[in-house]
Amino acid sequence: MTRLVPPFDAERLDAEWLEADGEGGFASGTVGTARTRRYHALLLAATRPPTGRVVLVNGIEAWLEHGGGKIALTMQRYAPDLLSPDTSNRIASFDTSPWPTWRYALNDGAALVAEVFVAKASRETVLRWRLEAPSEARSEATTFTLKVRPLLSGRDYHALHHENPAFAFGAQTDGERVRWQPYGDLPAIVAQSNGGYTHAPDWYRHFYYSREEERGLDCIEDLATPGVFSFDLDKGDAVLLLRAQTGPRAADPAESAADRARRLAGLEALRRASRGTRLRGSADAYVAARGDGRTIVAGYPWFTDWGRDTFIAMRGLLPGKETQDREDAGAILLEWAATVSEGMLPNRFPDAGGVPEYNSVDASLWFVVAVHDFFAAANVPAQTRFVLQGAVDAILDGYARGTRYRIAADERDGLLRAGVPGVQLTWMDAKAGDWVVTPRIGKPVEIQALWINALRIAGAWDTRWRELEARASAAFAQRFVDPATGALFDVIDADHIDGKLDRSIRPNQIFAVGGLPFALLEGDTARAVVAQVETHLLTPMGLRTLAPSDPGYRGRYAGGVLERDGAYHQGTVWPWLLGPFVDAWLRVHGDDAAQRASAHRRFVAPLLAHLDRAGLDHLSEVADGDAPHHPGGTPFQAWSLGELLRILKRLGEPG
Repeated sequence: MTRLVPPFDAERLDAEWLEADGEGGFASGTVGTARTRRYHALLLAATRPPTGRVVLVNGIEAWLEHGGGKIALTMQRYAPDLLSPDTSNRIASFDTSPWPTWRYALNDGAALVAEVFVAKASRETVLRWRLEAPSEARSEATTFTLKVRPLLSGRDYHALHHENPAFAFGAQTDGERVRWQPYGDLPAIVAQSNGGYTHAPDWYRHFYYSREEERGLDCIEDLATPGVFSFDLDKGDAVLLLRAQTGPRAADPAESAADRARRLAGLEALRRASRGTRLRGSADAYVAARGDGRTIVAGYPWFTDWGRDTFIAMRGLLPGKETQDREDAGAILLEWAATVSEGMLPNRFPDAGGVPEYNSVDASLWFVVAVHDFFAAANVPAQTRFVLQGAVDAILDGYARGTRYRIAADERDGLLRAGVPGVQLTWMDAKAGDWVVTPRIGKPVEIQALWINALRIAGAWDTRWRELEARASAAFAQRFVDPATGALFDVIDADHIDGKLDRSIRPNQIFAVGGLPFALLEGDTARAVVAQVETHLLTPMGLRTLAPSDPGYRGRYAGGVLERDGAYHQGTVWPWLLGPFVDAWLRVHGDDAAQRASAHRRFVAPLLAHLDRAGLDHLSEVADGDAPHHPGGTPFQAWSLGELLRILKRLGEPG
């Protein structure tokens, strides 16, 4: 896990930690404790797991009173850009193991240890503070008193909160418990502590979120604070537990806050230890509930579960060796199998509920690949195998006959065509208003690799797919090779015009050589593909989505929504693409120990180094195409981490 010690520059202070609750909710913040995003919160709950997310407790203001003085423990950033107070010189260390832990240097050799973790057993955020003070730092005349002021909102996690008369400050107290319900249509907040509570309502105004301003979004928020908790640290650890009351009010457990925190910490420590390595522990954050089943959250803080992302990410996140992995993988695939419609799986469930969005040509094909990997890694019960094979056959039937958005197998060559104007169907799916940035209508190269793989996978149990797979494979080898470079076209029959070619140098061709169960190419063509990708697209953070020599190349992923969407697949780097690239590179350069060591040193080591930046113990969604390849997008991305784990397994290394 990540351990940080001074000096703490701005990048280290802004590095982010994540604690997921297994239902789509989470706690998240920065090493320096100042919130930089609207999504940073200590209690963010999913009311319709994994969607319907609401922010309830945004953060805290905490300080220590001792000997007539006041020592700040948390930082806040206010508009226009004022950090107050600055506590960075007090942080002696920060560690993510076993959960986010700060050590603050006090006077006379004393220290304060602060911890935060989310207990998956109960979906509670647990805050603990422990005083470590030598006897000479203690005195009967003075005490160490911790004060904690919660900062509340009660809003959709994509929104911002502002001072208003509708906010209900009222508090219901019952022994160690305090209950607030700022807004009647949102869950109540239940706090349990071993300290005293003083009701003192107030507003804290004009918090400034720098990351939101960088993204071209509103970045100022007001938060309400109902009161202050006080703890005498000379008597023992201070504990504050926070939970959302999302259902009917149940009887609160009788155990004390200290005992409950101690028990939850023990359970959580055991659970995390069972996950094994650092990356396996991080992988656990993405598995979440959906209804009675399971799913994978595509990324934190703003994504929920997406079909394409789920099936790509689970290949590395859930390798199938451990019982829990196998059970989660089976539950995820069964949950999604029930959503097949006209051969398609949804790519997204709207946050507010409603009709799933069937707008992806590749999500269904990635499902077939995930089913193949699941069958290969686990002893699958007969009924589960029957259901999943039936879903695969339904997908291929729908695609072979034809379904939404002109998705259909071309009768002439067996390849899969897809696309209509105004709709983005491939993984390069950026759209700003009516502008589809990379429409890729026709026969995109990676869609053919997925289609042929899916036909070959299903052909193992249903021979009717074998003839179509043979025709498509032959057509692919004949039609996709660019005689000018020896590598592959990105799209053929572009815009459904026979013979129209898209020669853009993009990473999608790599899937014909690596990243899927079956390679479509070998020999000189495979080497040409890998060489072209390595020469034009490879960076330490992954593969660019477009060659810098292309007139449409955008080297920085920055600015407002329009600017970022315009760069998303026009040069921006994606770490997850390093997985198929390493597969392909080993296929053409050899798969012996020396080449694996070379692949680790050249391609994997830089990604491992990124685990200590941005989203700690995780990988970012994207990075700039131009050096120094500054990370962007979500700091915690499922398929980035999943493909890193899959690469490590491919290299015979522990994840």
